[in-house]
Amino acid sequence: MWQGLSICVALTLAGFGLTFVPGLAGTGISPLVFAMLLGLVVGNLPGVARVASVSGPGLKFATRWLLRSGIVLFGLSLTLQQVIGLGPKVLVLDTLVIVSVLVAGYWIGTRLLGMDSETTLLTSAGSAICGAAAVLATEATIRSRPAATAMAVATVVLFGSLAMLVYPLLYSFTGMDESLFGIYIGATVHEVAQVVAAGDAVGNQALANAVIVKLVRVMLLVPFLLIIGQWWMHRIRRLSQGSETVAPSGGLVIPWFAFGFLAMVVANSYITLPAPMHQGLVVIGQVALTMAMAALGFETRIEKLKALGIKPFILALILFVMLITGGMFASQLIMG
Repeated sequence: MWQGLSICVALTLAGFGLTFVPGLAGTGISPLVFAMLLGLVVGNLPGVARVASVSGPGLKFATRWLLRSGIVLFGLSLTLQQVIGLGPKVLVLDTLVIVSVLVAGYWIGTRLLGMDSETTLLTSAGSAICGAAAVLATEATIRSRPAATAMAVATVVLFGSLAMLVYPLLYSFTGMDESLFGIYIGATVHEVAQVVAAGDAVGNQALANAVIVKLVRVMLLVPFLLIIGQWWMHRIRRLSQGSETVAPSGGLVIPWFAFGFLAMVVANSYITLPAPMHQGLVVIGQVALTMAMAALGFETRIEKLKALGIKPFILALILFVMLITGGMFASQLIMG
């Protein structure tokens, strides 16, 4: 156990360290991504595969229990008051964006691009909801392959980073006021950190609205996981009837960590913890998620990523264009 956890700790420390390196500090790339990339590099070094049997239990603990614990503690970043503040129209907008991107993404990925269901679902979830956190939460629910998870996170990093540059440039051409444009940013940009960067580049009002709308999107992760868990179980069961290679699901799929996440949101809304304790729990959650990403990267083999090909990036590009264009229209229609 300790060997695998030691690897995760070392990669996590290195991931956080890279966020302070000049030239990388202002990119908006989170320690989670750096840790995953470092894990991917280290895990594919010659001879490292020999330690897989020894490090396996610790890596599995990180990708299961630390991942779920990190998502639960992520709920301390949200409050119900923030959600209520902008009114019910924001909920309608975020729901429309999430559902349309998920449905279109899954259909385009599996039908038009011929991608496997796991990679398609993870890529679509990352684009639709909250980037790497959504990818990890979905991975924990459907128990996908590390390579599919790593590829989905890579698409979030690429197009979310591109969004930080594109959205501020779009502002003067959209005709939206700063407040509405902030809502548009929050409803369509991938990661929370990327939303902050894009909103801040536009103005204070855009930043405030962007963060709140984005946090509403993050909260919708809970019903998404509940629905996708049941849908995935029925899909596996249906496939198992026609193929002996697919094992039937063991029973009802309930992502209990999603309820823990929601409980933390409620607790954060009505219970005021001492600032050092609150910040400490938030940091612990970030560290847990970063260790999980490091383990996923370490377990991912380059040849498996190559086998997935360019199609996940094509799908992510299509969804990126859909978020920019369709999200702009939806934001003006619903909130304008």
